[in-house]
Amino acid sequence: MARLSRLLTILVCVSLALFPLAAFAAPLEEGVPMALTAPSAILLEADTGAVIFEKNADEQRPVASVTKLMTLLLVLEKLDEGSMTLEDKITVSPAAAGQPGSQAFLDAYASYPLKDILKATIIASANDGAVALAEHAAGTEDGFVQLMNEKAREMGLENTHYVNCTGLPADGQYTCARDVGEISRQVALYSAYFTYSSTWLDSLTHPSGRVTDLTNTNRLVRFYKDCDGLKTGSTSEAKYCLSATAERNGMRLIAVVLGVPNSQTRFDEARAMMDYGFSNYSRVQAAKKGDLTGVQVPVRLGARDQVDVALGSGLSLLLRNGQQKQLSFETHLPQYLNAPVEEGEPLGTVQVLLSGRPIAELPAVAAQSVRLPGLLEGFFRMLENWR
Repeated sequence: MARLSRLLTILVCVSLALFPLAAFAAPLEEGVPMALTAPSAILLEADTGAVIFEKNADEQRPVASVTKLMTLLLVLEKLDEGSMTLEDKITVSPAAAGQPGSQAFLDAYASYPLKDILKATIIASANDGAVALAEHAAGTEDGFVQLMNEKAREMGLENTHYVNCTGLPADGQYTCARDVGEISRQVALYSAYFTYSSTWLDSLTHPSGRVTDLTNTNRLVRFYKDCDGLKTGSTSEAKYCLSATAERNGMRLIAVVLGVPNSQTRFDEARAMMDYGFSNYSRVQAAKKGDLTGVQVPVRLGARDQVDVALGSGLSLLLRNGQQKQLSFETHLPQYLNAPVEEGEPLGTVQVLLSGRPIAELPAVAAQSVRLPGLLEGFFRMLENWR
């Protein structure tokens, strides 16, 4: 029974190590701390996913070319796994070349390196480029859209559905600020995206020798310190939309603004949102894997009488400036262990508290091994305990 109880403890701790409690599931701010005209918006930290504040973040809306974030995420994933390369040749179909709206003016039937079409799609929000990438990845745009919807389901995006890969107006196509924020987080994992999204001016040389100038549709890349992405969008239906990001002092923020009536306002409001985040919040390394807790657990029948307890994983948090002083830790451990104990063996949990409120749980593990004593050593230990 004791062995079974200990095994169950180990299994529970392994589960906690693999699936720690999500810190700050709710927004850190109860309301919106500034005046926003955007009908839907969200500000979050990219690495932890912590939401600082939100406004109607689950409201389903068209987002125009911000849709391309999912298109580009799938392409980046295929590049990362090696099923596509930047040097792939893409032959542009008439359907791709004939896309309305923003274009890189790709020539039908001409072949371009994938990296050139990727550049044009990210920088200039080229609809012809997006469709060319989709057709190259899945054979047809419709086939690629199926992959987009599968990815949305895989990511748990409950308020997102795609009909095309460009964001051009289409019945039944929608997403929300929260889902755009999550897609943006995933795109931000790929440094290749920032190679292009941080570029203000570039050009595309067509196979014929013709040159198309490319200007980034995201004005914040030029006019907001440290901004290096992500994506704009605008149609009469969606109005003006933006997912913007900037990184300072090791903290990347993402500001999503949807449905603004004029172009400059989306940039102004995203700027104000990120200013607020950078001024009031910081990334804090609350704990490091292997840190000793200062607590020991008694060990019976071992070569040592006790084992030190260490953290089995680290924890990085987004906290309001000054909140780090409000962090505390509470250990939950067995009264004793029976030797042998292996280094790294799960022992229990360490609860992380902010102002006394649980916000995360980390696995507690043995900091060193405790072996069974040798025969002679065991005999003397038994005599000692007998006294």
